[in-house]
Amino acid sequence: MGTIVHGWPKDAQRWLGSVRRHTAAHDFEALMVVNGGDPWPDPDSWPEGARGHSFEERVGWGKAANELIAQATGDVVVLFDPGTELTGDVAGPLLAALKDESVALAGAFGVRCEDHVGHFQESQGPEVDALEGYCLAFRREQALECGGFDAKFRFYRIADFDFSFRMRERYGTATIVPGLPLVKHEHRLWEALEPDERERLSKKNFFRFMDRWRGREDLLVER
Repeated sequence: MGTIVHGWPKDAQRWLGSVRRHTAAHDFEALMVVNGGDPWPDPDSWPEGARGHSFEERVGWGKAANELIAQATGDVVVLFDPGTELTGDVAGPLLAALKDESVALAGAFGVRCEDHVGHFQESQGPEVDALEGYCLAFRREQALECGGFDAKFRFYRIADFDFSFRMRERYGTATIVPGLPLVKHEHRLWEALEPDERERLSKKNFFRFMDRWRGREDLLVER
């Protein structure tokens, strides 16, 4: 159970507390990657029950996500945005979904592409073209085999969709697990940016995604 922290330590504490409360029935670890400036002054001040890695200088989101995968010791990694809060057992249903070997990724929120690759529309699934990184579960070994997230995605947007396509191309489907007990609070990385900057960074990632996946309608879920 992991997340990438970009500051806002109270959000990370809230996430961690909810993970510890609602995942105790499972064999799990809570893992944090602190990206650019440790919100806890020294290793002894890290929140109880968590371990992780700190980058002294901020790196791209994709690189930070790959560090989380590298640091993980479990067979399954569940990646969360630190703005999420668990209100019940999230790990159990995700692990159950991944028992199906034809499922490469499982999560809470996803999209389908309408008409062509890149025309993303929110979807209730259950099978989707890509899953969102708010809550995204996958097998660690497969993620490592496919190269993880593209480190050239320095901003988080669409990095999760690109990763979904990379995993689906090799390993199977992406599925939404309905009714996961999860609350989305404020998305700090989005809210911290001016609208023009959000648009610029989002477009940059979209074009990177399209350069790789344009024309791959064979990867879209059959309607």
